[in-house]
Amino acid sequence: MDKGKVKGRALSAMYEQTDMQLEQIRKQIELLARQAQGIQDRVQISESIYQAEMNFEPLVGLTYHLYERENGQYVLSLVGPEEWGSRPPFAFVATVQLLADHTWEILDQPAP
Repeated sequence: MDKGKVKGRALSAMYEQTDMQLEQIRKQIELLARQAQGIQDRVQISESIYQAEMNFEPLVGLTYHLYERENGQYVLSLVGPEEWGSRPPFAFVATVQLLADHTWEILDQPAP
């Protein structure tokens, strides 16, 4: 029996297996980072919405549209950006849906 060949094959198999496991962990870390960023985005949008001018009480499960005026004030509206006619009177920020935990899911945003 050639002990060098046996050890070489075992070492090669070990490296292959650990590389696969490290790749799985890397993918899991990337997924967690994307999920964390999504939560941060929801918090940021939620803060903007709760500071926004709104002339109605938002209801869980319904869709709304967030705009920003030139002066930086936010406005929450039932009217979507495509429903204004030629163009919205304010800068479109996001289309959102109120979730049961009173955060807002981002359904649509303009490209950065």
